[in-house]
Formats: sequence, C-alpha cells, structure tokens
Amino acid sequence: MRDYLDFVDTATEGPRYDVTPLFSDYQAFSALVDDLVGMCDMVAFDCVAGIDALGFILGTAIAMRTERGFVPLRKGGKLPVQSDTAYCVDYSGQEKSLEIRRDVLQPGSRVLLVDEWVETGAQVRAAIELLERQEAIISAIATINVDDNDLTRSLRNKYRFVSVWDRD
Repeated sequence: MRDYLDFVDTATEGPRYDVTPLFSDYQAFSALVDDLVGMCDMVAFDCVAGIDALGFILGTAIAMRTERGFVPLRKGGKLPVQSDTAYCVDYSGQEKSLEIRRDVLQPGSRVLLVDEWVETGAQVRAAIELLERQEAIISAIATINVDDNDLTRSLRNKYRFVSVWDRD
C-alpha cells in the first residue's frame, strides 16, 4: 500500500471514507497526483473532467500536472449558462444531477474523467452520459478507489479505470 493512503480517514460514520486529510497534506497529495499521472502515462487524453466537488480538487491537480485543460462537471443548477444535465441516484439513495456547458468540448475530445472515490458509479455514469452526449471519448477514469460491487464492475468492463487503492 502507498503510505499516503494512511491519510484517508477510514474511521467514519456511514459508507464513505474521508479523503480530505490526504488532500490537506502537500507531500501526500503530491504523491497521489504523481502516482495517478504515472498510471495514466499510456492514456491519450486532451483534457481532464472532474466531478463536483472532490473530483474538482483531484482533477484540477492532474490537469495542472499534465498541462491539460480542466472541464468541471457541476452539480445541477449551478451553471449560469445553457447546460446539459444528467441525473443519477447516488450511493446515499438521493437523486442528484450533474451538468456541463454545452460548448465546452469539441467532438472527438479525449477525456480523462476524475472523481475522488467511486462507490456505486452513479455519478460517474451521469458524467459519462454528459461527456458522450458532447461526442467526447472517455480515455480513462482516474480515482483513488473504485468500490467492488455489481454496479462498478459493469463500468469496469466498459471503461478503463486507474486507481491507487489496493487494500481489501
């Protein structure tokens, strides 16, 4: 296991772990970004798209490190311009939506999609729906961890995932 993963708070209430301690430590966060970027070395992508909110943090760091642009996939109702929206029911059972500017990507853009953690894949599916509606190509999905369940396995069968979490 990578030492920086010790910063992830696993003693939390509910089904989620807290990655913010990892983000708050410069060396740990930098090592995480270096590892994810290194794992994406053979992935061709034109830009990075991050899922609101913690995917913004990780995705922006990866975009900066790889000298690529960053496309935010916002929570529904946040964009002050015409946008495209996709809906999902997340790990908590609540309906949520993501949105993207309609003019932010060129058809054929290769996208590295980033979220900090993939529990059920619901938000990732909504993000993919938005990106593919704009005729973008999902090159890979980068994350700290992908929970292993039937919902995420179907995503893994269709898309390339890059993750650093290796403890069970």
